[in-house]
Amino acid sequence: MILNAFLMGVGHHEASWRLPSADPAASWDVRHYQELARIAERGRLDSLFLADSPVLESDPGRRPAGKLEPTVLLTALAGVTTHIGLIATASTSYNEPYNLARRFASLDHISGGRAGWNIVTTAGADAARNFGLDDVPAHADRYERAAEFLEVATRLWDSWADDAVVADKQAGVHALSSLVRKIGHRGKYFRVDGPLNVPRSPQGYPLLVQAGSSADGKEFAAQWAEAVFTAQQTLAEAQAFYADIKRRTAAAGRDPNQIKILPGIVPVIGDTLAEAQELDAELERLINPEYARRQLAERFLIDPEALRLDEPLPADLPGEDAIEGAKSRYTLIVDLARRENLTVRQLIARLGGGRGHRTFTGTPVQVADAIQEWYGNGAADGFNIMPPVLPQGLTAFVDKVVPILQERGLFRTEYTGVTLREHYGLARPANRLDPAGVPDVSRDPATIGAR
Repeated sequence: MILNAFLMGVGHHEASWRLPSADPAASWDVRHYQELARIAERGRLDSLFLADSPVLESDPGRRPAGKLEPTVLLTALAGVTTHIGLIATASTSYNEPYNLARRFASLDHISGGRAGWNIVTTAGADAARNFGLDDVPAHADRYERAAEFLEVATRLWDSWADDAVVADKQAGVHALSSLVRKIGHRGKYFRVDGPLNVPRSPQGYPLLVQAGSSADGKEFAAQWAEAVFTAQQTLAEAQAFYADIKRRTAAAGRDPNQIKILPGIVPVIGDTLAEAQELDAELERLINPEYARRQLAERFLIDPEALRLDEPLPADLPGEDAIEGAKSRYTLIVDLARRENLTVRQLIARLGGGRGHRTFTGTPVQVADAIQEWYGNGAADGFNIMPPVLPQGLTAFVDKVVPILQERGLFRTEYTGVTLREHYGLARPANRLDPAGVPDVSRDPATIGAR
């Protein structure tokens, strides 16, 4: 199975920074992330993942807020690791294809083929107003722009043939100019000539990851994604999502085995169940319920006074069609509350660890069992591990859960590949701008000097 470590500050739990052992300044300390990267690589994990948004997402008075720019941070992590993949989030709504294609190609070169891009369209009016817009673009428009963005980015990565650079000193030819090509894109959102000013990188393209689970998000994933991060609460829901994505991918003319589904899991781990439950309870006690209530109200598009902490959610919440951002997460949260008849206070506690991702509290064996159940029953190709507390939660997973998965033959004991694509079992993409199946001896570097 695939195991990705989703790194977030001092932990995914809302209150992790308030624990006595937490360092509130760690979120901006590269040494903190370097330690996490080394821990994850020691566990032979496939990849690291950093979320991002071009906006201050939470109240800095409540918890450490803000993030280091992920491609910059991952470049620093590339220097202290040798195998683990490095996945950064970047928005198609508030970037331009040329700059982003260059940034990820650079990261792929620097890391020796370990880069991945988590593609997001970015919801929220606050982000839009940082880029001269009055409000967030419509959901469908963001995905239309994203599709054209990917078309441009992938063609830019293809603008250099794999064998364009020949470095023939004798002939004085560094690269074959005919194999460095303009793309001449003219579309609704972008006009880009190209070529890219970075040669084709070790993986061809960085690994393409996507995280939206709305109808538009799933169609986008079927067309472009090679891995999907998703939030699922139950085995049945995860199985349905898994089958749906694989079906859509096949319908798009792609091999369903070339897209990997990775649900998030927040493992609260203790040597005993009582110890794990004690940590879970301590974190829950440290949540600020009033702030969380305001956050929920904002997500539900209602007045905070309509959410009473010790009562269920109101019956008249808006439907998903009224939501312009994070549609699938909205529906997941509402369904969770309705299905389990949770009060607002109980729902806040359930969301505190993973914002809608599955939280599991137990011993290392119980966590391994939970992971194996989903993996073995058509619900996942692997998991997005979201430790509630960092670095302790990642250390516990690597040192106590991973060995169990290895003993069961479910996870590697050593790295066998070099690139992130090799870790995920994915093919290196062919260059779409190269002539297909036409031998051309003029492109053989061995013939350059003779000419």
